Amino acid sequence: MASEAHTSAEYIKHHLQNLTFGKLPDGVWGIAHSHDEAKAMGFWAFNLDTLLVSLLLGVIFIFIFRLAARKITAGVPIGLQNFCEWSVEFVDSNVRGSFSAKNDMVAPLALTIFFWIFLMNLMDLLPVDYVPTLMETIGVPFFRIVPSADPNATFGMAIGVFLLILYYSVKIKGVGGFLGELTLQPFGKWGLPVNLLLEGVNLIAKPISLALRLFGNMYAGEMIFILIALMGGAWIGFTPGSVTLYGSQILLSLGWAIFHILIVTLQAFIFMVLTIVYMDMAHQEHH
Repeated sequence: MASEAHTSAEYIKHHLQNLTFGKLPDGVWGIAHSHDEAKAMGFWAFNLDTLLVSLLLGVIFIFIFRLAARKITAGVPIGLQNFCEWSVEFVDSNVRGSFSAKNDMVAPLALTIFFWIFLMNLMDLLPVDYVPTLMETIGVPFFRIVPSADPNATFGMAIGVFLLILYYSVKIKGVGGFLGELTLQPFGKWGLPVNLLLEGVNLIAKPISLALRLFGNMYAGEMIFILIALMGGAWIGFTPGSVTLYGSQILLSLGWAIFHILIVTLQAFIFMVLTIVYMDMAHQEHH
């Protein structure tokens, strides 16, 4: 039982470890071949799998919509054009409902956020062993296929949105107006310290909530798939217990995958809607 538990722990740790590039303990830059080596690399380390898969999915997203735009025809849309037009209308209706100012950049930003995150989340529906096993055959020690289960990716996107919020807050309201919001709302000039504390926390909470919500949901989904996959490792001959456990694994995998489709879509939608709302708040002037 101890050996089995140890094997299960190592299996989970392996599947949750990113392909990390950074400075190894001997001072040479390279790829970590253990969890301890990756941890020792510190802040200036790169999760190559997250970067590679994110970039690849971004290129796929651009290619699909570019292909539809190049082959666009008049009349009733069909096929890929119909899907892309429906997607644009779907995002545009959400922007119109939540964004009251005028900024032609918000709708394309929302479209990109939704589909890029959706594609990242969709990778969680791939069987957990396929890609890591394939990469191990070519000498790659670790490989996580779900970028949105990596906090580096979710915080990177959230910080990008946060910088846009700051930029448009200053652009629309001016430096004085932006600082006035932080220091004079909601209790006026006599409550400046309290105002700064409340508004500062509210401002910083926006990127943190965006990043942690997406990361937490996708990490939990990935972990459940890994735990379900572990049930298959208990197969020992055609005993009643093994057959029952293996059958339960198949049913649980199917059920969780179907339910996870909702989570995959919902998390991309929430990130998009909150981005639109935060951008709208950045464009609003308080008098």
